[in-house]
Amino acid sequence: MWISPEDVLLAGALWITERANPYFILQKRKGHGDGGGGLAGLLVGTLDVVLDSSARMAPYRILYQTPESLVYSIIAHGTSRKEITEHWEWLEHNMLQTLSIFENENDITTFVKGKVQGIIAEYNKNHDVKEDDDTDKFKEASAKFRKLFGMPEEEKLVNYYSCSYWKGKVPRQGWLYLSINHLCFYSYLLGKEAKLVVRWADITQLEKSATLLLPDAIKVSTRNKEHVFSVFLNINETFKLAEQLANIAMRQLLDNKGFEEDRSLPKLKKKSPKKVSALKRDLDARAKSERYRALFRLPKDEKLDGHTDCTLWTPFNKMHILGQMFVSTNYICFTSKEETLCSLIIPLREVAIVEKADSSNVLPSPLSISTKNRMTFLFANLKDRDFLVQRISDFLQQTTSKIYLERELTSSLNSSDDEVYSQHGSVLSSSPQHSVGSEGERTFNLNDSSVPTATQALMTMYRHRTPEEFNPKLAKEFLKEQAWKTHFTEYGQGVCMYRTEKTKELVLQGIPESMRGELWLLFSGAINEMATHPGYYEDLVEKSMGKYNLATEEIERDLHRSLPEHPAFQNEMGIAALRRVLTAYAFRNPNIGYCQAMNIVTSVLLLYSKEEEAFWLLVALCERMLPDYYNTRVVGALVDQGVFEELAREYVPQLYDCMQDLGVISTISLSWFLTIFLSVMPFESAVVVVDCFFYDGIKVIFQLALSVLDANIHQLLSCKDDGEAMTVLGRYLDSVSNKDSTLPPIPHLHSLLTDNGEPHPEVDIFKLARSSYEKFGSIRADVIEQMRFKQRLRVIQTIEDTTKRNVVRTIVTETAFSVDELEELYVLFKAEHLTSCYWGGSSNPTERHDPSLPYLEQYRIDVEQFKDLFSLLFPWANGAHSESLAVRFFRLLDQNGDALINFREFINGFGVLCHGDLTEKLKMFYKVHVLPGECSGPEEPDSAFEATQYFFEDITPETSLSKNPPAFIGTNIQTGNKLNAPEYRHYLKLWNQDTKSTQENTKDLPKLNQSQFIELCKTLYSMFSEDVAEQELYHATATVASLLLEMGEVGKLFSSCSREERSQEHKPEDGNSDPTASPDAQDLGDFSNPPHLEQGDEESEQLPPMQDIKLEDSSPKDTPASSAMLISDDETKDDTSMSSYSVLSAGSHELDEKLQCEDIADDTVLVRSNGERSGRGRGGQLPHGTSVDKDWAITFEQFLASVLTEHALVRYFERSVDVAARITNAKNVRKVGRPLLSTSDYEISLSG
Repeated sequence: MWISPEDVLLAGALWITERANPYFILQKRKGHGDGGGGLAGLLVGTLDVVLDSSARMAPYRILYQTPESLVYSIIAHGTSRKEITEHWEWLEHNMLQTLSIFENENDITTFVKGKVQGIIAEYNKNHDVKEDDDTDKFKEASAKFRKLFGMPEEEKLVNYYSCSYWKGKVPRQGWLYLSINHLCFYSYLLGKEAKLVVRWADITQLEKSATLLLPDAIKVSTRNKEHVFSVFLNINETFKLAEQLANIAMRQLLDNKGFEEDRSLPKLKKKSPKKVSALKRDLDARAKSERYRALFRLPKDEKLDGHTDCTLWTPFNKMHILGQMFVSTNYICFTSKEETLCSLIIPLREVAIVEKADSSNVLPSPLSISTKNRMTFLFANLKDRDFLVQRISDFLQQTTSKIYLERELTSSLNSSDDEVYSQHGSVLSSSPQHSVGSEGERTFNLNDSSVPTATQALMTMYRHRTPEEFNPKLAKEFLKEQAWKTHFTEYGQGVCMYRTEKTKELVLQGIPESMRGELWLLFSGAINEMATHPGYYEDLVEKSMGKYNLATEEIERDLHRSLPEHPAFQNEMGIAALRRVLTAYAFRNPNIGYCQAMNIVTSVLLLYSKEEEAFWLLVALCERMLPDYYNTRVVGALVDQGVFEELAREYVPQLYDCMQDLGVISTISLSWFLTIFLSVMPFESAVVVVDCFFYDGIKVIFQLALSVLDANIHQLLSCKDDGEAMTVLGRYLDSVSNKDSTLPPIPHLHSLLTDNGEPHPEVDIFKLARSSYEKFGSIRADVIEQMRFKQRLRVIQTIEDTTKRNVVRTIVTETAFSVDELEELYVLFKAEHLTSCYWGGSSNPTERHDPSLPYLEQYRIDVEQFKDLFSLLFPWANGAHSESLAVRFFRLLDQNGDALINFREFINGFGVLCHGDLTEKLKMFYKVHVLPGECSGPEEPDSAFEATQYFFEDITPETSLSKNPPAFIGTNIQTGNKLNAPEYRHYLKLWNQDTKSTQENTKDLPKLNQSQFIELCKTLYSMFSEDVAEQELYHATATVASLLLEMGEVGKLFSSCSREERSQEHKPEDGNSDPTASPDAQDLGDFSNPPHLEQGDEESEQLPPMQDIKLEDSSPKDTPASSAMLISDDETKDDTSMSSYSVLSAGSHELDEKLQCEDIADDTVLVRSNGERSGRGRGGQLPHGTSVDKDWAITFEQFLASVLTEHALVRYFERSVDVAARITNAKNVRKVGRPLLSTSDYEISLSG
């Protein structure tokens, strides 16, 4: 590639000059290519790898030099001789003559450099290269990475690091390449190369380790090996990036979404390190945005734009607090350096004015932000205030235009609706209010007009308090409300409230019943999503109305199990609201749909918040606060179970071993975490846990769980089994009470199911929550995320292994493959699916992978992926027709016609070829050719599907498992001579008796027409290439083909005679027997009702006479029935110089103009009956539009019988297949999904 000219002082050092002229020099790096350059070459190669020059130094380069100067400039380099030669030839043809015109050397230099810069600019313009794309150095590293590991262009390198790889006890210094889908290592030391390729999706553990020998090392574990890397210049950066890429791979395994590069990144700053790639910056930006969203509970599509140090004036304590300001597309946020001191979220939709205030000594560079509800925030000590103000103004402008657009859309929708809603109420609440009209107050309801919809929290509908009820509990509740109101006055109310230690203190004292819904919405961040999606919930309810699927069935089943003890869910109103919220969410997020425990959580949300608010709280819970908890495999809960085990080991070590032995942690954590303690604690106490959870996140759940274990440590240590331990914990949790609750006592279902032992003394929920903060409050959210990553690797890989075992267990009884072989084949099948996710395929990966499907259906491959596996595994994949045979095979296996095949279908097809008997293999071979082949033009999409209907019953375990071959096979192999006619008939009778059920199926097989027969012959010839018995097989194929041509001709005579008799009854014939004259010639691809099926039983009646034809001699003869056939050329039988046996494949004067024998073999000859030769390029072939003989056809029985006459073919199809060797070969070739480009003897290590 051409590069911007760079000066080189020593042109000869470490380089060999290969070509030169007065202005340019082409050089090759020492130690590269043939010869190696001796010891100097070995040293140079080693230095190139150890130093960063392994990426920077391409093996070839072109230098520019003016005749009298000692300074050279490199203007091009290349990774291959071909590439650099093209550049060199271009220079010689286009530049040399032009340069001879110049007189001044400076002019020459200026011209050359300008010309090269122009070529680069033209290339960038044509290839749409962005200005801020990767640097030249990084592009060189990417090219080297792809060349070394055989990666395609689609595989993007993220970064590369110098390190040592420990191979046994020997460190190999080299380079670690981290790409989107792979971790690769390359080392070259004194002539010895080492390569390692590991798929991120195969990694089971990734951790930093420290030992005396290796203080800083990264350990990468797969299912069968451990790899250790050390001596990093920046181990933290390397580890974080590896962690992030492994996380992306796990996410891909979980929901099958491929990685998509973010193209909206800001341009690279001049000060940025040159080595950083666009992808690395993209991933860094993602990581920062994720932390930012988690810290401030923002919507999951919010992207951080930047952050800066500053101070914030806090009016409640009259101080300037030091912290950081974060600016993103829709929010300005602040958090203090001291974590719990103060945090602030200002949505730009609430901002009215942003202005620069006057600077002073006390307030340097101040910035004032005023909101619509008259709150003003004063930031100071901003480094680049002008830029910041401009950035915020730009975002503010975008936000304003969005709000206007939404208002216009909403007003147009409302005006066209039959119901008009008044716009009063909270600005943030987009729930429709009471309608205005003559009908009085109507409540918005989309499902059933007879059932009122919850436009207010269900709790308020079931709490009609009278003044007489006033008691000390209510007085305490009233004081709590007053405390919160005072807090709002001092710290602000709504989204822009200052969140301080005082806020947390109030939450721990308990949120008042009347404010619970509002504050849950605020602390969870759900208020932001609801405010930015007005009308979304109503639309979702309307769309999901009346729709039924698996999720809705499960929802209906669980509706009456959701807080059945609460009066709000003992009538249709509460049940209907719960149904709407759960169904709407199932339609919003089909990946989750519905999971048990969602009903319990949602019913509590509905008690304290309006229906739409409950929906958005559920969204926040499922998608942000408890990620992956409620998918089909509750992965998130299993991950946090692992995190809880780690925390228990650290914080309650004396209890950990006992709990592990009893297996209690795995039992308790799922029920505690999935329902946020709602299912295991009395309701009025559990809602206090939910209060703390919405304020402080998942750490609250871990803290509380550890507190419960810690409080019961002595009883648990004395437990003898898990049942006793569960009883201890169950009693404790039942005793947790909320003395401040004003709710009527609700019987707790869990307590009703426990035994009649002594009840545990009451435990106050507020004391329990406070003690959890005091003892375990040091648990940090970022530490939890780190632990979650480690556990996620383990959990997802365990799930993948379980899936593999279940698939193998399901299918092992249906096939002759061993369990180990099936497991290896499954890994290859899944790897092919993943490869298409990485590098694209002909179909959408999401359509091919659905975790909710049965195990066998979870991974499916399309035709392009099947072609790759076919070429690697299937014994018939030889020669030029391998690809078309793979397409035919795929269509046959694709039983439901969805252009995808699952693992069972794949194994059924492969099993026949590996373990089927001769008849099954030949039947399979026959069937793939009766199906329409691959068409160059468009075809009817259902044609292949209709065709496969013939074959459903044949690809079954019964037919593919026949271990005892028919009797004729043994005899046929023992006899070296061709079978004579009596023997053939004898074994055919035996076959008929032994396989009656198969015979019933074979009679249903369509006949093979002339075009399909030609394709079958082509495939046969192609399959034998490079076979040890190639010549013998070609002889045998010629004989079988000639025999089948005879049979087809005889059958044609019978059918034409019977048709003539019929036609004479209807109309006179003109004597023209040439079928090509028929205007209604059938299309070859359409065989749903082919003309040769019209004869019905007449064909089968012709079979007995066919057996009387002499079969001993299959040499050509001039008979009236067949004037030409496929024959062997006796003159060339012993000519070893022939690459394959010459075959005659033409017909009589009738067939000659119709039979299109293209490429049956490379040296195929077309011969007329009179010996005159014709062929491709000699005028013997008619145009493609010519029709074939529609009367010519053969049956499967005829095909089978013909093959049985040839010992070589029987032996070929009977040959056993070494499945293990094929699998090993496939694994070696498919190390990274594509064959390695390099053929040198590398020391390659593969994991996965």
